[in-house]
Order: sequence, then C-alpha cells, then structure tokens
Amino acid sequence: EPPHEGYMCDLMWSDPDDRMGWGLSPRGAGYTFGPDISDKFNHTNDLSLIIRAHQLVMEGYNWAHDKNLVTLFSAPNYCYRCGNVAAILELDEHLGKNYKIFEAAPQEARGVPAKKPAPDYFL
Repeated sequence: EPPHEGYMCDLMWSDPDDRMGWGLSPRGAGYTFGPDISDKFNHTNDLSLIIRAHQLVMEGYNWAHDKNLVTLFSAPNYCYRCGNVAAILELDEHLGKNYKIFEAAPQEARGVPAKKPAPDYFL
C-alpha cells in the first residue's frame, strides 16, 4: 500500500496538468504540475522526456507539455470496465520511440488464475 503522504505518494499520484505551476490533485493525494514544471525538471536534469505511468489513458499513451512528457498505461480494459487500450514503449539504440498498442484478451481466451493458499500472516 503506497503511503498517503511524502515523496513516494507524490511520485505515484502526481499528474500533468495544462495549468502552469503546481496544484492540488483531484485524486486527493499528490499534486498536479504544469508544462513549466516539466520543462524545468527536464532542463535541470539534462533530460528530453519524462516517461510516466499510473494514470488511466484511454489511447494507451498520451503526450503532454509540448512532448516533454508522455504517460503510458499498460492495463487494457482497466478493471474489466474502462474499455481502454494499453501501450508499451520500445526505445531503440538511438532513442527512437515505437509504441505498441494492445487490447485486452477476449474473455473466452483468459485463463482462470490458480488459487494459492493464503499466506501464513493471514491465518
């Protein structure tokens, strides 16, 4: 369980926003950050791109902040109800980007997860 405050919470729950600067996140944890924050972070750390996850993106990936940031989401049909596709990003040796988009497996093709015994700490 991620903490509800502190740097790990902020890393996990903070999301890009179109507004400049920092804002309070509608998630109730973390913050929103604008294109100025992404630009400053990339410049300070000599980066050209922030690649992040942990935010539902219906198209599998989404560019933001003048392509200073991309969000990837790799869980197709999230929670078996969102209808989203998923994506992974392959980088070649020259940092060329290739997005692989995929859909959820059809229900009839999914196996039933094996039941494992409950860990000792639940007994």
